[in-house]
Amino acid sequence: MYKELTVLDWPRIDTVLLDMDGTLLDLRFDNWFWQELLPERWGAVRGLGLMEAQRQLKPMFEREEGTLNWYCLEHWTRTLGLDVAALKREHENEIRVHPYVIDFLDAVRGHGKRVVLVTNAHRHALDIKLGATGIGGHFDAVHSSHDYGAPKESPDFWQRLAVREPFDSDRTLFVDDSRAVLEAAREYGIAHVIAVAKPDSMRPTRTHEGFRHIHDFRELSVGL
Repeated sequence: MYKELTVLDWPRIDTVLLDMDGTLLDLRFDNWFWQELLPERWGAVRGLGLMEAQRQLKPMFEREEGTLNWYCLEHWTRTLGLDVAALKREHENEIRVHPYVIDFLDAVRGHGKRVVLVTNAHRHALDIKLGATGIGGHFDAVHSSHDYGAPKESPDFWQRLAVREPFDSDRTLFVDDSRAVLEAAREYGIAHVIAVAKPDSMRPTRTHEGFRHIHDFRELSVGL
């Protein structure tokens, strides 16, 4: 069973680290982009229908899952012969911020907490999404795992992040939608690790056993 979120002890939290895709932004865009739009465009130049293109791309994606290449637009541009960043820009109007996110970010900063975006997104994707949504101005700092040479799933990332972005693990909150990343953060020692139960607004709620969950950011605001 997953754990319902209890009220956080906000006076004991100084730093809030937040994932982007699926956490602050609706994962509906990325799921549609990588599972439908990109296979459709990639397959079209090869005379393949959508299902066949998806079948051929699946093992390519699976080989890179959880690595920096998985998140790297330059890698996929080289591998697929398709300008992935340009394709994202073409459809950036489809990118959406989850409900109550902006209110939460402003409330947390208003209470003197340091609010930091910590994402696996490639810098090109990050620029597109921050530009499309306007959420970049709500953070005290923005960090991409590509700047550290390791994804958030790796302990190396957390060790390197802590050098550039010092934080007290016992007084830090981290929110993400990926189990592998949540486990890495907890193993590093972050005291408050919260999972997002509905990263994609069009797909069923999902839970990660052993982690406290939120369904939207109103739940985290309680007790501020």
